[in-house]
Amino acid sequence: MFSTHYDYAIIGAGAAGLQLALALSEDEFFDDKSILLLDKDEKNTNDKTWCFWEKGCGKWDEIVSNSWEKALFINSFERKEIPLSDYSYKRIQALDFYNFAKKKLAESTNISWKTEGVESIKCQEQVSIITDHSTYTAKHIFDSRINPAFENTGDGNIRLLQHFKGWEIEAKNHHFDTSSFTMMDFSVKWPSSTSFMYVLPQSEKKALVEYTFFSAHLANDEDYEKMLKNYVEQVLKIEDYKIMQVEKGVIPMSDYPFHKHNTDQITKIGTAGGWVKPSSGYSFRNTQKSCKLLIDNIKNGKHPSAGLLKKRFILYDSIFLKVLHNHNYLGESIFSDMYGKNSISSIFSFLDEETNLIQELKIISSFQKWPFTKAMLQVLFGSKKN
Repeated sequence: MFSTHYDYAIIGAGAAGLQLALALSEDEFFDDKSILLLDKDEKNTNDKTWCFWEKGCGKWDEIVSNSWEKALFINSFERKEIPLSDYSYKRIQALDFYNFAKKKLAESTNISWKTEGVESIKCQEQVSIITDHSTYTAKHIFDSRINPAFENTGDGNIRLLQHFKGWEIEAKNHHFDTSSFTMMDFSVKWPSSTSFMYVLPQSEKKALVEYTFFSAHLANDEDYEKMLKNYVEQVLKIEDYKIMQVEKGVIPMSDYPFHKHNTDQITKIGTAGGWVKPSSGYSFRNTQKSCKLLIDNIKNGKHPSAGLLKKRFILYDSIFLKVLHNHNYLGESIFSDMYGKNSISSIFSFLDEETNLIQELKIISSFQKWPFTKAMLQVLFGSKKN
């Protein structure tokens, strides 16, 4: 065992850890700072997909595998094609992102990436990080591990899950329109739940077809399989196809105050820092914005997490989650109102937390009044009842 000291340590080489490491490596302010990146995995598998909307060209275009200019929203009554205006919807595959980050970080002389699992950390005058191989110290740690306190479900916070399973399929014949993706297809909804299909065409023959729930409990693997098979064969009318890859995941949708675990020496990042948008599960672009603000804070002598979370959007997310928690079957209706009564630009701006109060109230007013009013009162006055 030996000890090596760093100015900053990043625990976890996922979307948050790698985006933060890349952002630090690109800012000359940190050229004389030593930075340690730790993760037990080598990051050499294509274990997930990240998608996000964005105006024009963006930072990650070099590794964007697909992009779409139109979205399909389908409910039980209609099929709506939505031009994305000045936005594009972009997809990045995890392995492309990992390889991109590895190449860039290898060019940095002050960043050390070590494949080691973190076993514990100890906060004294400096923070000690004990891994399965070594011991390190750092002035400040950026930690992507979720605090175990999140598992305490009796604290009154809302905990829903965005859970999904997807097949990347290749059909024998042409079936897909590569100019549009299916954002939500509620025509195959699981009874009494917020559940839908999500389809990302990669070519006229290939697509990721994913069944997604926003609910409190996970589905059985057999249920995902049954719904995917039915959708591909009965709805998409594809008889001859191969399953090339399977993707499965769970994303917390919670108003749990992850930020309360930040300390003078530790800043939680990613899901563990509350960087995932609770009401949508989107994280990649939020992470990019959070990393920029975090770095600006450091350069201005502030705590890294200062101002990362906006109180009124925390309230909006809590109300939305409360509605889905109380009445999970309302998901189709809620999203139908969202996409049927508002422009896609205003929705994306709202979800990006870039709107003003008047714009926000306009979107909120498009939803059913009673469920949201009831949920708002429960959130504001701390009711745990349904």
